[in-house]
Amino acid sequence: MVNASKLLYKYASLKNITAVTAIACAGLAVSQSTTIDQFIRRRLDACFGRGDNPQDDPTCNVSTDDQATVHHVINNLTKSDYKRKSSPALNATFFKQLTWLFKILIPKWKSREMALLTLHSLALICRSFISIYVAGLEGRVVKYIVQKRFRTFLINISKWIAVAIPATFVNSSIRYMENKLGLAFRDRLVHYSYNAYFRNQTYYRISNLDSRLTNADECLTEDIRQFCSSIAHLYSQLTKPVLDVILMTLALFRLAIKQRGYSYIGLFAPPTLAYTVVYCTARLLRRVSPKFGKLTAREAQLRGNLRYVHSRLITNSEEIAFYSGHKVEHNLLYQSYHALANHLEFIFRKRLWYVMLEQFLMKYCWSATGMVMIALPVLLNRDEDANTISSEVVSERTQTLTTARHLLASTADAFERIMSSLKEITELAGYTSRVHEMLMVFKDIGEGHYIRKTVSSINNDNDGNSQNESFDTNERGVVTESQDFTIQLNNVAVITPNRDIIVPNLTLQITDGMHLLITGPNGCGKSSLFRILSGLWPIFKGEMKKPPVSSLFYIPQRPYMSLGTLRDQIIYPDAKADMIAKGISDSDLERILDIVCLNYVVQREGGWDAINDWSDVLSGGEKQRVGTARLFYHMPKFALLDECTSAVSIDVEGKIYQAAKDKGIILLTISHRPSLWKYHTHVLQFDGEGGWRLEELNTEVRLSLKDEKEKLESQLAGVPLMQKRLLELCSLLGEDSVLANIEDNQYQD
Repeated sequence: MVNASKLLYKYASLKNITAVTAIACAGLAVSQSTTIDQFIRRRLDACFGRGDNPQDDPTCNVSTDDQATVHHVINNLTKSDYKRKSSPALNATFFKQLTWLFKILIPKWKSREMALLTLHSLALICRSFISIYVAGLEGRVVKYIVQKRFRTFLINISKWIAVAIPATFVNSSIRYMENKLGLAFRDRLVHYSYNAYFRNQTYYRISNLDSRLTNADECLTEDIRQFCSSIAHLYSQLTKPVLDVILMTLALFRLAIKQRGYSYIGLFAPPTLAYTVVYCTARLLRRVSPKFGKLTAREAQLRGNLRYVHSRLITNSEEIAFYSGHKVEHNLLYQSYHALANHLEFIFRKRLWYVMLEQFLMKYCWSATGMVMIALPVLLNRDEDANTISSEVVSERTQTLTTARHLLASTADAFERIMSSLKEITELAGYTSRVHEMLMVFKDIGEGHYIRKTVSSINNDNDGNSQNESFDTNERGVVTESQDFTIQLNNVAVITPNRDIIVPNLTLQITDGMHLLITGPNGCGKSSLFRILSGLWPIFKGEMKKPPVSSLFYIPQRPYMSLGTLRDQIIYPDAKADMIAKGISDSDLERILDIVCLNYVVQREGGWDAINDWSDVLSGGEKQRVGTARLFYHMPKFALLDECTSAVSIDVEGKIYQAAKDKGIILLTISHRPSLWKYHTHVLQFDGEGGWRLEELNTEVRLSLKDEKEKLESQLAGVPLMQKRLLELCSLLGEDSVLANIEDNQYQD
């Protein structure tokens, strides 16, 4: 009993108790990390004032219902399609997608990417052979140290230093070729993606006619970069370890065969043990590995959503400032970031235990296995007696063990990189899924296939199972190209991408010499008709004949100002080389600016080659006149003018319209200005309820009718006030109004 007490006291010292307690607390802290995080956050809020100052919390001024709405909006932006899609994983779908993308990255054997891949492979092979040579050299150095052969030792140290030069160059070349290969893959994929993105106005249709891809900018930038970098890194991360495993195993076999009195058990037992341990490790890690591909794809979606909310705030900053809507936008931005932060914290927790198990198996279990492998050939040597070993045998054995240790360390490192690459492959599956999905959506939209969802309500379940109605707008009307440069619509339905029917049946014909004025209330289909004529929206019913898109030129109310020189603004979307090819000079552009009364801008801004942020430099009226100047530069057959001169004075507006008519341009104008009636021959009126009327425009009759309308409106404006005063007088006098008796008699009749 006394001995037991002494033993307990010996091992229950303060140092051991402290160590055990620290380990237990660390384990408890890790297992309860979420609870402790919440406790720390509450204490920090209390200490640093966030809990005392409600104005600092972006969610404190938002009601519970508003927070639920914001949460639903964030989920719609990021999770609407996420749970319905299959999770990215190492399966047949992943390899099929990767094979399809490889055909884009390496289109043929004789390509730049293939040459870089070959050079990269040669560098990896050279590095493996250098590792084997260095292992043997290290063994010889140790041997000569044991034998105390100073001169031979110096010679081998010189070889060690000499081989470091090509070794470091090869290592640097591997990293250089990896980056070069990733950039080459990215160039090829970006070129392919951009071509698909701009083909058939996909950049417009992807956000206006289709809803499968919410953040195309994120996919075209970050996802492509991550995919190409990951695939280039994985090639290096997998190829060299596989080569190392093969070559190091052969080197170990040769080393074992050279030993005196080796046995077959001592020869085959170490590799059998090694591959058994590696196989068991791989099976165990594969079984407990989190779904990194799914987590990576989700992270990319959340990052894209956060960037989208930021860009949306910048784009609409003026409107938000006017409305003082910073609290709502602050809350949206905070919720987007909070969703990303929570997801990253979830990933970190998943990786904590996985990395711990991975390090335990690969670092400590494999190290122990390596020591056993080194010891087996010696312990199982059948021809040697420990009492009769000479110094020569000891030095050779030291050389062998040193070389074997180096080779085994390199082999273990190779296996570890292969095992770690499995996690990176699952992450690559996430990037592959998103890039493949993006290109498939681009392809579908380029072929005219659109899928769009409409959300009926925001009061859905929190798990994302909302009642969304999806439809595939594959049914199309007939669109043909007219040879006589006329526009004909026969029973065409004006339908929005959301399948809202604005005009169920529209029939009209626009011929040469006909100028059409389009009027109607807001949302009646005026601009929608222009989108259909320009080919931005498909037609789902009816037949339309129209000239080529090149003979139609659309000018919106807010013209787009591109990045570039002043000349680029006038000739947009042409470049300077296109202008020269058309035989147009700067003098011709000055004459165009004379028509729109904008020639003073050239001198004010410093010439045609001046570069500015033209959206800020030019006023609203000047930007509209730049838009009309483009009309006289391109000289189309039809001009689609959507309130394009609303900020221009009437005299300049009249000059522009008259010049366009004189040059033979057919005008299709959306405007409510009576001053433009005289420049048009017909008027198309929408009533806002699906009806329409097309008739000739008689300017004099229409002006007289408008004058009569305005006169009656001014006369009737005071009638409600007069009727109210009449009722007050009748009440004070206690009499009935004569007008009331007249109305009663008319009602009885």
